[in-house]
Amino acid sequence: MTAFRAAPFKAACIQLRSSDDVADNIRQTVLLVREAAAQGASFIATPENTTLMAPDGGAKLAHSFDEAHDPALPVFAGLAKELNVWLLIGSLAIKVSPTKTANRSFLFAPDGSITARYSKIHLFDVALDGGESYRESSTVEGGDTAVVADTVLGTIGLTVCYDVRFPLLYRQLAQKGAFLFTVPSAFTVPTGQAHWHVLLRARAIENGAFVIAPAQGGLHANGRRTYGHSLIVSPWGEVLAEAGTDPGVILADIDPALSLQARSRIPNLQHDRAFAGP
Repeated sequence: MTAFRAAPFKAACIQLRSSDDVADNIRQTVLLVREAAAQGASFIATPENTTLMAPDGGAKLAHSFDEAHDPALPVFAGLAKELNVWLLIGSLAIKVSPTKTANRSFLFAPDGSITARYSKIHLFDVALDGGESYRESSTVEGGDTAVVADTVLGTIGLTVCYDVRFPLLYRQLAQKGAFLFTVPSAFTVPTGQAHWHVLLRARAIENGAFVIAPAQGGLHANGRRTYGHSLIVSPWGEVLAEAGTDPGVILADIDPALSLQARSRIPNLQHDRAFAGP
């Protein structure tokens, strides 16, 4: 499917401040998705860890389900169908073994079916200044497959959070026709302040693609702080909409033809060359 024949549409990012209460997180997400749809959005995206921000890996496993039994999936399927929208659930913790979950995005079509699934490839293992440390790989099984979804809106490339630091993934998605990337996230405050805007704008500019990046934001019940600042970025690198740190909705008009225009002005996707070394 060619992305650039699609008509313009309105997209929304849902910003959340999820807790370890799965049922409450589902309720809050549903309310904000309804708000976005009422404002005319036909593509709505939620952040990473939409239904569960657990205090540690053990708590995450205790509150997670396999895909067949996750209580959020039928709710979101029904919501997409009721509202007649494309709904990207940024990620859920899907139990794939007794000791690990997958950090998995789900793209629901307006008929409620799952059009695409993507399990986060790059896992966040880091020790930050100030004593913060994260080792996602201890309880998360990384994915191994890049995913594009062909939709009536155009071809969409799915990624999650830490993936944004790996430009080759986005290059390959763009080469497969993606005019829009989704980057649902739960960035830490220090890394968000330093890198969030520049990384998302860079992925947009170097690929001539829209970026839709819904985020977690603020002080969570488990004591963790996330950066927020959900963004929608144009293929020319312009910030079309930005949130603060509180839960809510941001919206922007998306014209897929602008991706083609950006790629025509700077046709670098056509100029990749093989090289030797170093």
